[in-house]
Amino acid sequence: MKITIFPLRDFPIINPGDQLANIIAEELRKVDLKNRDIIVIAHTIVSKAENKVYDLDSITPSPFALQIGNMQGKDPRKIEVILQESSEIIRMNDKVLITATHHGFICANSGIDKSNTPGNTIISLPNDPDYSARQIKDTIQDKLQKNVAVIISDTFGRPLRVGTVNFAIGLAGISPLEDIRGKTDLFGYELRSTIIARVDEVAAAAGIAMGQADEGTPVIIVRGVDYSINNNSAQELIREPENDVFR
Repeated sequence: MKITIFPLRDFPIINPGDQLANIIAEELRKVDLKNRDIIVIAHTIVSKAENKVYDLDSITPSPFALQIGNMQGKDPRKIEVILQESSEIIRMNDKVLITATHHGFICANSGIDKSNTPGNTIISLPNDPDYSARQIKDTIQDKLQKNVAVIISDTFGRPLRVGTVNFAIGLAGISPLEDIRGKTDLFGYELRSTIIARVDEVAAAAGIAMGQADEGTPVIIVRGVDYSINNNSAQELIREPENDVFR
């Protein structure tokens, strides 16, 4: 297997209201796109296009946000947006705020991002990343006649290891999980619990080419990955609360 990862260079700046799916399709005309390529897209440009941008100057923090902001030494207006984008506070101390988003993702600060957004604005996650991914995939199919998979990604921390990694938060045309239970390893041992988060592996690999200054390289093409095609959802990657030992 040979896997190739390369970015769409000089991708245009995205603004609220832009037709992102059309823009991506037109930019993909510049490369030799193949069937079964995987297009990994930084959530920031999806959120921008969908106007998931908050101007902090227009935010009035609640008393609770003021309390947390004072405790953590952070802007209470940003805390207010984090609370609005969350469904539950999982952990909180004087340094960190771990929440569950409305999608069910558990992450720091509800995934609120300040990078790659101008002035006094911040970006939240798309309302429905799976839907956004499907729109982009369908537009590429319609305009370029290529059957590709689409992953929308964000960087999350991990409970057992230091450092952030790119994860899939939305997808289209690719199975999120590869269940290899029942198969055998090199020595004939039957695998009993191995389920691979294939889309997270692809998102993490794309993150190497994307980097954190992802406004310039927010769209990555990953080629050569063997994957199953289906209409499943990134929601399948979320562990049920009763099975989450870290909650």
